[in-house]
Amino acid sequence: MLQKINKQLEKAMPLLTPVSVVLGVLLSAYLQDLVFLIPWIFAFMSFAGSLGSNFKSLKVVLNHPFPVFLAMLILHVLMPLWASGIGHIAFSDDIYTITGLILGMAIPTGITSFIWVSIYKGNISLVLAVILIDTLLSPVLVPLSLSLFVGQRVELDFISMMKGLLGMIVIPSIIGMVLNQATKGKINVQLGSRLAPFSKISLGIVVMLNGSVVAPYLKNINLKLVGISVAVLFIAMTGYLFSFLLGRWMKRDRDTVITLTFTGGMRNISSGVVIAVSFFPPAVAVPVVVGMLFQQVLASTIGHFLDRFYLKKEDKRESIAL
Repeated sequence: MLQKINKQLEKAMPLLTPVSVVLGVLLSAYLQDLVFLIPWIFAFMSFAGSLGSNFKSLKVVLNHPFPVFLAMLILHVLMPLWASGIGHIAFSDDIYTITGLILGMAIPTGITSFIWVSIYKGNISLVLAVILIDTLLSPVLVPLSLSLFVGQRVELDFISMMKGLLGMIVIPSIIGMVLNQATKGKINVQLGSRLAPFSKISLGIVVMLNGSVVAPYLKNINLKLVGISVAVLFIAMTGYLFSFLLGRWMKRDRDTVITLTFTGGMRNISSGVVIAVSFFPPAVAVPVVVGMLFQQVLASTIGHFLDRFYLKKEDKRESIAL
């Protein structure tokens, strides 16, 4: 029964986050008192998501480190820099919106990128390695990226932010991976599959609670909110595009390009909202929350594009061979 529920939730992923944001805004008066639960729920999600991973995926780094280096370059240099540029052009007088755009790109790659890479038959070892390394380094990389691209214009509590990332992502993930390694994968079969639907439901709850925090900024649809939405959508789309083009430019194989595209385009966006809500004024969270509306829908669209692109290339090769 739980597996059936999980499959239905996987199909509903493109709708889950937008619906949760809307519910969070509409029910904000009732949900705001429950915001303190967010870090705990997110820690559970990190633990449940890591039960399918172990440290063996790190071997790909030792054997073929360049694709991982490319992914980290996209995630923590190229995209935060690009978001900063777009933010300063479009919102030059609003440092909070600029910070939100940069934060949306500086956070770790999305754990759900593994699902999309699996669906479109990318490099599983590579996506696991990127997720693992990016997750473990996030307490250092996220504050560092914000420091470089935001500077002193917004007050940053680095120590609290690092502690938050450690508690929400790194420690639960390490516990999950150690258990997977110790049980030789049995715990994922016994417990991971049972927790999977609860993890997706928890994602919806976290999104709702975060939506309630920024409700005052989302309830009044004005030109600025529309502008933020357009900027976030544009940055998110170009994230996939840059990752795809860089992979092709570096002459990587099909599986690697697909993996780079999803890891470079997707973000652990719910963790970004938690960071924004916990350590910044609510206005910083608005671009990150808006990003939730597009992420899964964009991933689905990009997946169809990749499928058709490589299918056409295969047909072309077959016709040339004939």
